[in-house]
Amino acid sequence: MEDTQVNVITRTRALAGLALIGATGLVLAGCAAPPSDDNGGDEGRDFLACAVSDEGSWNDKSFNEAAYEGLQQAEEELGVEIADAESQDTEDFEPNLQQMIDAGCDVTFAVGFNFSENDTIFNIADANPESQFVWIDGWNQGQTNLKPVTYAMEQSSYLAGYLAAAYSTSKIIATYGGLDIPAVTAFMDGFYYGAKAYEEETGTPVTVLGRDPQAGTGSFTDPVLAFGDTEGAKSISAGFLAEGADVILPVAGGLFASTAEAITESGSNAVFMGVDKDIAVTSPEYADLVLTSVEKRMTQAVFDIIDELSSGEDFSVDAYVGTLENDGTALSDFGAFSDKVPADLQTKLEELKEQINAGEIEIPVANAG
Repeated sequence: MEDTQVNVITRTRALAGLALIGATGLVLAGCAAPPSDDNGGDEGRDFLACAVSDEGSWNDKSFNEAAYEGLQQAEEELGVEIADAESQDTEDFEPNLQQMIDAGCDVTFAVGFNFSENDTIFNIADANPESQFVWIDGWNQGQTNLKPVTYAMEQSSYLAGYLAAAYSTSKIIATYGGLDIPAVTAFMDGFYYGAKAYEEETGTPVTVLGRDPQAGTGSFTDPVLAFGDTEGAKSISAGFLAEGADVILPVAGGLFASTAEAITESGSNAVFMGVDKDIAVTSPEYADLVLTSVEKRMTQAVFDIIDELSSGEDFSVDAYVGTLENDGTALSDFGAFSDKVPADLQTKLEELKEQINAGEIEIPVANAG
């Protein structure tokens, strides 16, 4: 079998014309069983919803998985059928998208900013005007069949930065990212400005390692990471710990596991924050190290878009923007740290959230896409 796995659960009309031949390979799961009556009373919808992952697998416990769960939720609750393809690297994007088109997908989700490489998503959308695409962490360049899904991740990350600064004993906190792209740096910028808001309010100096958007420094500590660079992530985390950091925000998919390993090996009392999903829940083995997570709630966005389209609503290229106000992003519960985050700090975070929603706090974001 080739490196890229494609899973297809599709209806008869799609199977009839399916000719998925190429370097990425195909695993055909067969026709889906007729929807049962326990789908909330839904008899099932004649709709094929599809998705192509960013680099890595659907079970990355983070970004890809959050999007894929929206697909699964739609299958279970709406009775739609689904197809998907996993991309091991960016070269898989184009053939995987083409396979979804060939399968007759009613909508295909492209998961991640990286689909912009070589204009892949734009070229595919332009060449297939009858197909409909939704691009998570993307944008539109005039296409009539491409809907962007974006998130104001700087908002919830601002809360995370304030929380990190308040929680920290050393008043040294840190962040690193998997790629120098807006979808990553928005987290890092919000984290920085939230920490500096605490500094300004309390008069207590706070050092933020790994990112200083005001100084125009790069996003990452040397070496520059990729999302799969576990050793690099561990090395960077160990470096932060050696400099006294006791709260770390890895914005790098599943690389939080490397940070957890570095913390454990250091014997320090440091903690980390997850991103995209509630890491304390998805990876409970790390729950005692997870202060909170900065959630990018892609599951709900994917489900909602499929729900709208499969119920007959017209496709719209208007962007879906996840914010604190519409619950598209938020901080997770504090879990094992509930008793360690004082009530007055929790109240302060709620006040900051209200100020952000009211437009009273504006958070600069470098290179916003």
